[in-house]
Amino acid sequence: MFRLSQYLKEIINPTPIKPAPKMPGPVVIWNLIRRCNLTCKHCYSISADTHFKGELSTQEIFDVMDDLKTFGVPVLILSGGEPLLHPDIFDISHRAKDKGFYVGLSSNGTLIDENNIKAITAVGYDYVGISLDGLRETHDYFRRSQGAFDKSLRAIRLCQDHDIKVGMRFTLTQDNVREFPQMLQLMDEENIDKFYLSHLNYAGRGNKNRKDDVVHQMTRQTMDFLFETGLEMLKAGKSREFVTGNNDADGVYLLLWAQHHFPDSIEHLQSKLTQWGGNASGVNVANIDNLGNVHPDTFWWHYSLGNVKQRPFSEIWLDTSDSLMAGLKQRPRSLKGRCEKCNYQAICDGNTRVRAHQLTGDFWAEDPGCYLTDEEIGV
Repeated sequence: MFRLSQYLKEIINPTPIKPAPKMPGPVVIWNLIRRCNLTCKHCYSISADTHFKGELSTQEIFDVMDDLKTFGVPVLILSGGEPLLHPDIFDISHRAKDKGFYVGLSSNGTLIDENNIKAITAVGYDYVGISLDGLRETHDYFRRSQGAFDKSLRAIRLCQDHDIKVGMRFTLTQDNVREFPQMLQLMDEENIDKFYLSHLNYAGRGNKNRKDDVVHQMTRQTMDFLFETGLEMLKAGKSREFVTGNNDADGVYLLLWAQHHFPDSIEHLQSKLTQWGGNASGVNVANIDNLGNVHPDTFWWHYSLGNVKQRPFSEIWLDTSDSLMAGLKQRPRSLKGRCEKCNYQAICDGNTRVRAHQLTGDFWAEDPGCYLTDEEIGV
């Protein structure tokens, strides 16, 4: 995840460069359940409204949670499917909070209503992320459910009314790129705390629809607009948080953008971005799926590192006998093609390896999702 707002602030008000804090354990995105009331076009878990056999029991979830806490995991993002369909979601959430985790809920929002908002509030989630992939007609098309947009927007408003930090998640494709400015306008009008822009990743249903991924020029135009909007809101004193995910080239592109607009800040910004270090899959980001399989991140569902029913997460995560894990934890990574020759490896760290693997079968091939030109990266 690239915390754009943090680096825009560094352009305006630079802060001293201090040693980067070492995370005690990875952020764990946990797909508690695969069942979902929607069948979204770009779903990485290819969920459906049906029961999936072999999922972790609630007691098994509690046991894994104990191991995660002992291992030093600081953050749990409870996801699905639709996590609110899990019959024990609130028991699981309360236990996570009681154990001291930062707990996020990743929902499509359609099931958040007046009947359960008090229960959601009682958990004390640190953050609730709700997906909106365009305006009403576009969002409903993506979600394959008429009325989904209105339900999700209602959920955002309900969370705000109950003082829950809530954010919009938007996955960028050719089908919705034209509505991106209007989504940022909606965020501003609704006074929403956070906006998460997700680049389309080649996994699950997204992999089957890779032809719908925006062309590189559209990505650049979108990022330009996001940089400008984020900076304007920051200067206006508005408390807005912008983050992006699934394309670590965003950090490099911000540096190149700043070279034109804030040339005096380049040295400082580059130091801060290098300290960030880019892609964290297999290092500071982990995923546990509904069956207990552990993955380097949520888009590696086709590749399991082990299962928490057979081995503790803590053992699986430290095991570098797996070639993928060994390579992901290596710094710098053994990259190929454009990524090997890129001048900004220290910022990006090879971007999203799953895209390269999905297209070439090679973990370390160049990332086809990088939208920077050969000239820009020094190739």
